[in-house]
Amino acid sequence: MDINEAISGRRSTRDYTGQAVDEETVRRLIDAAVHAPSASNGQPWTFTVVRDQGLLDRISDAAKSHVLATLPDGPQSDRYRTMLSDASFQIFYHASALILISGIAQRPWVAEDCALAAENLMLAAYSEGLGTCWIGFAQGFLNTSEGKNALGLPATWVPVAPIIVGHPKAEIAPVPRKEPEIRWVG
Repeated sequence: MDINEAISGRRSTRDYTGQAVDEETVRRLIDAAVHAPSASNGQPWTFTVVRDQGLLDRISDAAKSHVLATLPDGPQSDRYRTMLSDASFQIFYHASALILISGIAQRPWVAEDCALAAENLMLAAYSEGLGTCWIGFAQGFLNTSEGKNALGLPATWVPVAPIIVGHPKAEIAPVPRKEPEIRWVG
């Protein structure tokens, strides 16, 4: 697959089949991730792979409670409150795997470095016919001591990019893109 095809075709997937993503494929996705650029070539990332659906359900429930307790007021928050209050809503959309990209320490640009790795991982997944989605609802909880303990993460690690991966149930239609605002200087 051509890189431009992957960039323009990848979508956030929120509906998955029950088919597992095998270990070899997960390793290929992580290999693509570690080829991302990083500040001063620090490569500050680590990868935690979770395929236990019971654990993902428990983390989903705890993360929903965390988000509900910390949401500011506002129209977008009202929408999230409704979604997160639904006991049947699972924030990981029952994907077969969660790949959490964490920084190995608090340092400058660790979030940016991990985000670059995440984009590589998501593009590689799309090229293999897999779906992905960055789960923002999980980020705050996974950065708490309770969240880190749930995954056995060291206290110094900084969870940045919780990416779900799985086999999509259907192809996702393209989303219209806004015309970019470009300001030319010089």
